[in-house]
Amino acid sequence: MGTPASLASLKSIEWDIVIVGGGNAALCAAIEAREAGARVLLLERAPKPYRGGNSRHTRNFRCMHQGPMSVLTDAYEEEEYFHDLMLVTKGNTDEPLARMAIRTSESCLPWMERNGVRFQPSLSGTLSLSRTNAFFLGGGKALVNAYYNRAQDLGVTVVYEAEVTHINIEGDSFNSVQVKRDDEEAEISGKAVVLASGGFQADIEWLARAWGPAARNFLIRGTPYNRGEVLRDMLDSGALSVGDPTQCHAVAIDGRAPKFDGGIVTRLDCVPFSVVVNKDGERFYNEGEDVWPKRYAIWGRLVAAQPDQVAYAIIDAKSANLFMPSVFPAEKANIIAELAAKMGLPAGKVEETISRFNAACKPGAFHPTELDGLATKGIEPAKTNWARPIDTPPFYGYSLRPGVTFTYLGLKVDQTARVSNNAGLYRNIWAAGEIMAGSILGQGYLAGFGMTIGTVFGRTAGREAAAYVN
Repeated sequence: MGTPASLASLKSIEWDIVIVGGGNAALCAAIEAREAGARVLLLERAPKPYRGGNSRHTRNFRCMHQGPMSVLTDAYEEEEYFHDLMLVTKGNTDEPLARMAIRTSESCLPWMERNGVRFQPSLSGTLSLSRTNAFFLGGGKALVNAYYNRAQDLGVTVVYEAEVTHINIEGDSFNSVQVKRDDEEAEISGKAVVLASGGFQADIEWLARAWGPAARNFLIRGTPYNRGEVLRDMLDSGALSVGDPTQCHAVAIDGRAPKFDGGIVTRLDCVPFSVVVNKDGERFYNEGEDVWPKRYAIWGRLVAAQPDQVAYAIIDAKSANLFMPSVFPAEKANIIAELAAKMGLPAGKVEETISRFNAACKPGAFHPTELDGLATKGIEPAKTNWARPIDTPPFYGYSLRPGVTFTYLGLKVDQTARVSNNAGLYRNIWAAGEIMAGSILGQGYLAGFGMTIGTVFGRTAGREAAAYVN
């Protein structure tokens, strides 16, 4: 375990399984394969302090269960889970793969606990997820550390700062990887490979080719190391692709976040209780369409479609404590015109927009954690839930920009996580996590579901690769 002195020292070892990537899916595959007796090499491109890919920024795992389990309350059964997925993907999913991920998630949670992951009850601001999502104690970084500790105990060999530049394939079979580390390059052989190296979202040029010039204004919430080299290499080698390069997990995040690696703390959860305007001071979408865990992931694309890819959420004092606090303090003022000026917005237009919204709000019961039907009347777009006037100072404002977590263009796999090509399936190439998530996430996103896909298919790929080797 750890980083060997040189890549050359790895060439003489007969590796059973080479795992490309170092996040949740890769670690699940490594643990399963090693427990099955395979000799496992894991190649993580990031330096050790940044190991774990996007997984270190996660906070929960969406899990099917037929009754209370661990920190999860009540029940969340297959049909409801699948219905929730269909709502956000609008049916753009591979149903057999989706149902496999959902069903298998139930057995994953106790497996995660056995391998050192600890969970905690939902916190204030996330109570609506207490039935559907199990939250990691210490967040994704703690999960990643737990899995690396488990892998070390099992004897998995890990190499950090190891960039895989090419997957060597002959016919339908993998035989080696080309690896670069500092100024050293090596070809390392293996009997099977699991690809778990993420999407291409950190390659801004690739994003811009897919989306157009607007993508240059996107912020990348996750790791800067997921640049899609392995994905591109596999597609160039004849692997079948799945998913649309313009589809991704993109959320509205704080516009002051860094270009890369800001993580989950940059997310803003205030939208359902706000009025959201673009740089011209105009509303453009229903802020109260559904509960935030089901709809938050559409807002990245909505903001991306606005001028300069920016929007602004405005709330009043009534709503200031109804959502998870932001990492950066909001702009604050006692009158709307002053707040608009602080955010660089046309004050008169914003005042007009807020006045029209307030006039359209009607009396009714307000319930912040459930669909309450408290809707506007007579304006477009309508706000269909949680529509209360923005009338109680102080007023607060946040800038919003699209924050991309991961892209959905990926490798096509079957239910054993084996990668497809034009002739059928590769004999000994598996994929797990974000690099194949587009098979299930054709569009949209469901909170915690990326971790579900990574855990289910990582475990599956590790087991299947080990069975092939054995």
